[in-house]
Amino acid sequence: QVQLVESGGGLVQAGGSLRLSCAASGNIARIDDMAWYRQAPGKQRELVAIITSGGSTNYLDSVKGRFTISRDNAKNAVYLQMNSLRPEDTAVFYCFANILRTSFVRYRNYWGQGTQVTVSS
Repeated sequence: QVQLVESGGGLVQAGGSLRLSCAASGNIARIDDMAWYRQAPGKQRELVAIITSGGSTNYLDSVKGRFTISRDNAKNAVYLQMNSLRPEDTAVFYCFANILRTSFVRYRNYWGQGTQVTVSS
């Protein structure tokens, strides 16, 4: 089995910062892309930031310059540093990873349970 466990959400005032963490565990052979998605009430889930196994990154336009995604391959972990937070960033944030399990031949997508981020004005 593979699990993604997130931490670091919470309540913060506008302009503040939060750092989200996500660690993958289980019988993992390799991890390809890792990413953070978010879903606000009444809205569809959207990709916030993605990082490849080689370290290339891409961001949602509205978070460019404020959010930074990083990963630690030795720890099977991905992070999201969020600065200059805005009320419109309020959402449940989900960790995502494309993982190849040991003894398997295909990568599969895995999701964390979600962590709430609330930004007050």
